Amino acid sequence: MGDPNPNPNPPHVLMLAYPAQGHVIPMMELAQTLAKRGLKITFVNSDLAHKRLIDALPDTGDAFPEEIRLVSIPDGLEKREDRNVPGKLSAAISRVMPGKLEQLIREIGDEVTCLIADQSLGWGMEVGKKLGLKCAAFLPAAAAMRVLGLSIPKLIEQGIVKEDGTPVKNEVIQLSPSMPAMKTTDLVWARFGSLEMQKAIFEAMVKNNESGKLADRLICNSTYSLEPGAFAMAPEIIPIGPLLARNRHGDSGGHFWPEDSTCLKWLDRQATQSVIYVAFGSLTTFNQTQFQELALGLELTNRPFLWVVQPDITDRTKDWYPEGFLDRVRTRGKMSGWAPQQKVLSHPSVACFVSHCGWNSVMEGVSNGVPFLCWPYFADQFINQTYVCDVWMVGLGFERDEWGIVRGEEIQHKVEKLLGHTVFRERVLQLKEETMASIAEGGCSNSNFNSFLEWIEA
Repeated sequence: MGDPNPNPNPPHVLMLAYPAQGHVIPMMELAQTLAKRGLKITFVNSDLAHKRLIDALPDTGDAFPEEIRLVSIPDGLEKREDRNVPGKLSAAISRVMPGKLEQLIREIGDEVTCLIADQSLGWGMEVGKKLGLKCAAFLPAAAAMRVLGLSIPKLIEQGIVKEDGTPVKNEVIQLSPSMPAMKTTDLVWARFGSLEMQKAIFEAMVKNNESGKLADRLICNSTYSLEPGAFAMAPEIIPIGPLLARNRHGDSGGHFWPEDSTCLKWLDRQATQSVIYVAFGSLTTFNQTQFQELALGLELTNRPFLWVVQPDITDRTKDWYPEGFLDRVRTRGKMSGWAPQQKVLSHPSVACFVSHCGWNSVMEGVSNGVPFLCWPYFADQFINQTYVCDVWMVGLGFERDEWGIVRGEEIQHKVEKLLGHTVFRERVLQLKEETMASIAEGGCSNSNFNSFLEWIEA
């Protein structure tokens, strides 16, 4: 997004990430983009997220520009406590991290002039304002998520949800005629496991509505063309996306697992638009039945596939493959622990993307013109699927049987349907063109980013 800033005394920006993989990656991309423009960055993770990021760095040398300093503060949980429970983690964070953040900023001193915090960490704005900093909130999810949060009072008033966020009944709503339809059972807080956890997430979103008002700027990893309805409802949200490593001609960063580059060499040996890429992010887990049905479905397609089976996806991965599966697919299937996803999706051999529909994955798939098969797991992923399948019409969803399982035959059927009709690829290539135009010189996201940079430097 332009030439590096020649300023000999660049602004010092402190960036605070929510300690989850899907949040750290786009925040780190923003950090590297700002660093390329000459800004000095202190990037703050939780202690555990920081360790995972450092441990995953390649051994080939420096992974980040010298303008970026990585630091950490405690997240409030003990070392062995489960951090994959968002409500529990968020509660601990809000108790401990604000004080630690203030202490860190005071130790750095007057050099820090701007704080950019994940939008879900609204208390970061309170700390920043207390210390007299410019404050920007960063939304790594779709703009629709912020609009949904801001609509909570209206949803309560209309009797759609109760005071604790519980849906009154199962129905389909639209926040505005130009917004995608949402099932009340798919509202972001309603897709977080236990009822207790759902209420904790709902309360956090309500609180963020207030603390978020303290932000001087609210930037978002999206584009006007992808979500015109959401930006019309909340014009204070400033899209600067898509935030992609290739936009700055670099490698992506912020990963919690080492990337397996061997899958790129494997892709080089496959035919153009032949490979099914399967990846479910960092938090999706399967039981044994579903894991085996996925494996059998990929086998039934009789197509080459690259399947990211990261260590946390099952408890005993090696024992869970169907008997004889690995031998039968040896010549056309590759399993990878953690793939360099942006490079995979830009590879000409990839035909489609079986995805959990995390917003990063959605943006990366769209930006590379790859059609989707949607398999949402929790949180905002169900609404992201609505964008993909019903609004942009660049993908298909899977049907579950009476036991909630996506069967192998269903996977085979949807792969054949998606790849047997050129309309899906034609639509996603058009969407790619519109999306990438936003970050080109003169594009809306490019102009917004330049204005944001000028505000930081002013």
